[in-house]
Amino acid sequence: MQISPIGFVVCAVILLTAHYCRSVLIVGLLASVAFGSTALVALTGLGGSSPLIYTLFSALLITVVVLRRQIWSDLGVVFGSMRPIWLLTTLMAYAIVGSWLLPRFFAGQTTVFVQGKTRGGVVETSLVPVGGNITQTGYFVLGGLTAIALCILLMNRGSIRHIRTGMFVMCILHAGMGMIDLLGKLAGAGDVLEPIRTASYAMLTEAVEGGFYRIAGAYSEASAFGARSLACLAFVYTYWRRTNSDLAKWLAIVILMLTVLSTSSTAYVGLAILCVPVGFSISKSFLQGRIMFEDLLIVILLCLGIVAVMAIVIRSPEFFSPFVKLLDEMVLNKASSTSGQERTYWNVKSLQSFVDTSGLGIGIGSSRASSWLIAVISQLGVIGALLMAILLAYIARGLGRLSAWVPSETAAIVASVRNYALAGIVSGSLISGTPDPGLMFFVAFAVIAAARFHARRYRRTDMRLLASGSYIAGPPGLRPSLGHAG
Repeated sequence: MQISPIGFVVCAVILLTAHYCRSVLIVGLLASVAFGSTALVALTGLGGSSPLIYTLFSALLITVVVLRRQIWSDLGVVFGSMRPIWLLTTLMAYAIVGSWLLPRFFAGQTTVFVQGKTRGGVVETSLVPVGGNITQTGYFVLGGLTAIALCILLMNRGSIRHIRTGMFVMCILHAGMGMIDLLGKLAGAGDVLEPIRTASYAMLTEAVEGGFYRIAGAYSEASAFGARSLACLAFVYTYWRRTNSDLAKWLAIVILMLTVLSTSSTAYVGLAILCVPVGFSISKSFLQGRIMFEDLLIVILLCLGIVAVMAIVIRSPEFFSPFVKLLDEMVLNKASSTSGQERTYWNVKSLQSFVDTSGLGIGIGSSRASSWLIAVISQLGVIGALLMAILLAYIARGLGRLSAWVPSETAAIVASVRNYALAGIVSGSLISGTPDPGLMFFVAFAVIAAARFHARRYRRTDMRLLASGSYIAGPPGLRPSLGHAG
């Protein structure tokens, strides 16, 4: 085991920041997610795997919750009132059993892609148990346990504000380190964030594409930075539209700019996908005659941008040639590149593994795909994919009709965190090689489960008092007032 001193320094800075925000556990956990290439140790016994610093904060949160005096009663409330927790627990148990049993049961019966031991890169080989079965399952289970621990903490209604604070700290850190990385490269200083890149990943941080520097921020490559940028953009945009927050608005502008400049095909394709619901929402507002100032502002800025581009093209036809070349290389012809063909082959063979195992899967961590959806199907099989689909549908639903029974600020936070997780799934479906949906998927699950728990309590209380003939104004800030509900 090799220890990284700089990893502990980064953790100390995060802890101080979280302490200043008066929530060491929640804010610290969310802030640590912004450091996508900083590890504490390298585990030589597991092929050099280097857990990122968020694992320390997850373990700290889980430990503190487990040591609570009323832990058993808290678990009783969570498992008794938040029924989707049972589904999550079932999926965790299935993942553990499958990661041990499936690669042994189907050993040698299909081919997989694993990290080569004697040569770099991914190699094709017969299915056998590998270290990835342990590490990838460990990350997945850690995410699930973090969700359960967060559900316990969020039973305190005031804790939801710490989620908002932590999300903004994470987005600010992400945008800040993206700007530092970009400015450092433009100034000729190279990778100025190299000291914090302590993970044992291949660091593709100084690549140039089409004459443009690729922004990696605090991550190991531009695609990972672009994927995280999409998720952060979804959060700040949703929060801005829900609350008119100036901080969220300016963060959305900065993160959008970094996403466009990232030269990441994942960012570009994902951004195009995310623009569809945004465009649909704006069009719906115009058709229904409920035009909001924010909708009008977006349309005006878009029109001004189109006019500016047309004016530049008329005056200097070759001005956008480098950008057109970049788009052609990173998006339009990406599938025909060597990298694109290799990743397509991974996905085809992963689906073949699903067929070879009669739909049971090969177990988490047994292989490498190039799409989260295909990784789920090939590694978790039909049963695991079905359980994951139900969890995803639960997150996509959010508060649903229960949003009327929580404060508008809570509804905004829940919707923003939900959209963050869904944007992460979109980008993961383009590049992720593991069925683990990531820590923020489990955070979103916990936030939604806790918010629905409080909303049902409000509704039951209100209905009981209304039935008794008592007038009730409802908790402050509820949308709409519970005194007029029903």
